[in-house]
Amino acid sequence: MSAETPFPPRKDLLTISDLSREEVTHILDTAVPFKDLFKRSVKKVPTLRGKTVLNLFYEPSTRTRSSFEIAAKRLSADVTNFTVSTSSVVKGESILDTIDTLQAMQVDYMIVRHSASGVPEYIARHTKSSVINAGDGHHAHPTQALLDAFTLREIQPQTDGTRIVICGDILHSRVARSFFDIMHLLGLDIAVFGPPTLVPDTVPDYVTHLHSFDELLEWNPPFVYLLRLQLERQQANFFPSMREYHRVYGVTTERFKILRERGVYIMHPGPVNRGVELADDVMSYERSLINTQVENGIAARMAVLYHLTPQVKQRQQEGEVSL
Repeated sequence: MSAETPFPPRKDLLTISDLSREEVTHILDTAVPFKDLFKRSVKKVPTLRGKTVLNLFYEPSTRTRSSFEIAAKRLSADVTNFTVSTSSVVKGESILDTIDTLQAMQVDYMIVRHSASGVPEYIARHTKSSVINAGDGHHAHPTQALLDAFTLREIQPQTDGTRIVICGDILHSRVARSFFDIMHLLGLDIAVFGPPTLVPDTVPDYVTHLHSFDELLEWNPPFVYLLRLQLERQQANFFPSMREYHRVYGVTTERFKILRERGVYIMHPGPVNRGVELADDVMSYERSLINTQVENGIAARMAVLYHLTPQVKQRQQEGEVSL
């Protein structure tokens, strides 16, 4: 892999909107050889040897946190997981004081998840470390968007004009906001389908609104992306019941049969609420990409770590890094 890139060094990854189409494409292209690495008996390269990656998660996470940890270790970085519940945060330590302490430990990367929008950007302004937003409030989740785009490109390399519908709780979803940005950047046609109470007026103008499953079928997308109901972020009742939501907006057994006959690919960022967003049968569907998204999350996050400033500087010093 060449040491030269067509982009200036980037310190942080906070939102997809910070990136150009060319830079997104470059990151996704970089993820390809990293995924090929998974087929080897030894699934590690020395690319980040000597670097330290800190997972700074103020919210619970399984997929994202584990994915970043595995990605960093496969690049030979040292990884530390910051456990908020056993830290000085519970004693009232401020975010800035925590960052000052961690900065003194010479951390190269901070992977930050927080329930409040804007915290990763705030941290990035106060640290020399490269900060990667792993999800902040309702705002953004850029690496989820990158892994979703990487997964979709494996099926449909030419993305311009490809149709995709995103279904469910868009109002409370940071995944949806980053999803709109990256899919639009890559030239996809995007539609939304969900309860009117969960599809906000702030959905971009380029997005098509579908109001029924029949309209979804008429629109004829090859990809359907289901969002988890963000029950922990909902302060009011946005629909009558879970059963009613599944009946009207979920992929029921009957709807799944239709989608399967059409060969539609199903995506979901996880975790899945079975019997709400989708029927159990969907999980074993041959065109379900849910587990593929998990696998691709490691490759995409390896590519992001490789792309950011500490590794760019190392590549400039060494001339070339071989995978």
